[in-house]
This record gives sequence, C-alpha cells and structure tokens, in this order.
Amino acid sequence: PEATGAFLFCGALVALSGFSGLFERLVDRIPISIATAMLAGILTRFCLNAFVSAETALLLVLLMFLVFLFVRRFALRYATLASLITGIVIANFQGLMNFNEFTLTLSGPVLVTPSFSLPTLIGIGVPLFIVTMASQNVPGVAALRTGGYSHVPTSPLITWTGVTTIILAPFGGYTFNLAAITAAICISPEAHKDETKRYLAATCAGGFYIVIGVFGATVAAIFAVFPAELVLAIAGFALLNTISGALHTAISDIRNRDSALITFLITLSGVSLWGIDAAFWGLIAGGLSWLLLNWDQAQKN
Repeated sequence: PEATGAFLFCGALVALSGFSGLFERLVDRIPISIATAMLAGILTRFCLNAFVSAETALLLVLLMFLVFLFVRRFALRYATLASLITGIVIANFQGLMNFNEFTLTLSGPVLVTPSFSLPTLIGIGVPLFIVTMASQNVPGVAALRTGGYSHVPTSPLITWTGVTTIILAPFGGYTFNLAAITAAICISPEAHKDETKRYLAATCAGGFYIVIGVFGATVAAIFAVFPAELVLAIAGFALLNTISGALHTAISDIRNRDSALITFLITLSGVSLWGIDAAFWGLIAGGLSWLLLNWDQAQKN
C-alpha cells in the first residue's frame, strides 16, 4: 500500500510537470546534442549485450546478425523480424528452447488501496520521479527529435503519462512514460518509410502490451523459453539504426561534441549513485560541461 501511494505521488509530480509546462521548458533548454547523446548511451548498452552474447552462443548470434544485415539490405522493415525467426529456428535446432517452462496463465487487475507515509514518498516517490523523467521522458523526447518529430508538443504527452499513472497505480501501474527504447523502435525507418505512417507501429505496440498484460504471468515464461542470447541479440539489432542516428546528431555540432561525448560515456557506463541511474548523471555532467565550455552562449540564452 505504501509503495502504491508512492506511485500515485510520482504520477502526480509527472502530471504537474507536464501541465505546468515546466518539463517542456527544461527540455527545450537542453542542447539536442546532449539529449541525443544520452539516448545513444542508454540504447548502446543493449547493442553491446547483443554482441557480448556471442561469447556463449556464437553460431546463433552470428547467423541472426548475418540474416539481419542481408534482409536489411533489401527489405529494411523486415530485418528484425527475419532475424528473430532465424534465431528461433536455430535455437530450436540446437535444443536451446526450453518449452517445459511455458505456461499460459490469465492475469487480472488487483486493487491495492494506497497509504501514504512521508519516508516512502521521499524514499521511493521522488527518486522514481527523477529516474522516470531523466531516464525515459527526456530520452523519449530526444528520440522524437532524432526521428524528425520535433514539432510534437511535449507538455500534453507528459501530462497524460502522469494522469495514466495516477489512474492505474492502484492496479500495479507504477509509472507510465515515453519509453525511450520503445519510442526509438517505433519512430525508426524500420517501422515505416513514410514518417506520417509510423504511428501504426506505436498502435500495434500498444495492442501487444494489452495482450501481454492479460497474459502477464506468461511473459516470464516466454523469456524462459528463449535462450538469453537470442533475446539480447534481437534487442540490440533492433536499435542499431536509432543509435547511429542519435550518435550522428550528438557529434554533428563540433561546439557541443565534448559535452555530448561526456554525456554518452557516463550514460553508457551504467554508474548508479543514491539509487539514481546513469542516464540522469550523464545528463547532469553533460549539462555542466556544456555550461563551462559554452558560458558566453549560455548567458545569451
């Protein structure tokens, strides 16, 4: 109950930051190079894991990667799907699929009446708010900008994620956000060549999330069926295009290149201090270095 109260408190903070326009004003002051460098740092972790997984499943990862490159050359949209199918076939052929772990179980919402205590609100609610805004919402906005959707209003998006959290927190929905990784995939060219049609990817993702929610207890079983290397590989391959775009944007402006590199490296490092992860510290370090290196420009802004 106290955790649920903290989730509600976090949702209220998110909604307030969106409704007041505070978040949008802060994000607009973050140089695009630093924001995209943070996004690249978050996503690069997944790509590194994809190639590291080759140490324990070389044939599986290698064939998945070759199929991904081949299909990407001729049919960009289907490269990730083809790689996934290849991985399933190879893993099954090698006997790596553990179907004994699979169970199909329906799930339903369970209402938890919240209670509020100051230590929990400060100890859980505030850090969760900071992590959500810094690790998901800021990179989510950066992903939109990188994908060419800089015209999308930020405040309504953030407000509705907070409102959704408030509504669904009593049923286990601890935070809803712009989901940087999902956003990066849904706005990439693999989703659709036409930028105005990529909303279909987000719509389909939402539909799959609903199905996964109904079969929530089955999700862990599905991951237990697949070898870990397959999951890591497909996640990394799916993000390659977005990472390259984010890195290009991050270092294209030579004046901000050093700050962007600092942001990228700290975010990529995975360092966590006081329960707050590397994305936040990368953003802080990159922002401070940008101020020091561009003090005259910062005073004009």
